[in-house]
Amino acid sequence: MTVTGPDFLALQVRDLGSSAEFYEKRLGLRRVPASPPGAVVFATTPIPFAVREPLPGVDLDAATPRPGVGVALWLHAENAQGLHDELAAEGVPVVTAPFDGPFGRTFAFADPDGYVITVHG
Repeated sequence: MTVTGPDFLALQVRDLGSSAEFYEKRLGLRRVPASPPGAVVFATTPIPFAVREPLPGVDLDAATPRPGVGVALWLHAENAQGLHDELAAEGVPVVTAPFDGPFGRTFAFADPDGYVITVHG
């Protein structure tokens, strides 16, 4: 048997409603019509992305120094610089300032739970 690659990505979050709103309003993601209980799935392509309530035994407050350390989550944007400018103006913490790299204009920000998300375009 061979794994063919990532098929679904989800972040466990402290407050499902506020995290879903962050990704909708700040990044422009759209919810799929029907998400499973305890999760909000977004219509991202080619791989669905979701935020969900923590699984039993997961304590996001105990994550040191922040949740997701060691995992690199990259999202594509048509205009990475424009998204950076909007997020920075709204007070979203920018972890890595925009730079031109092999995948285009790139920057990283921290979401409400402290996950660092890299955006390129």
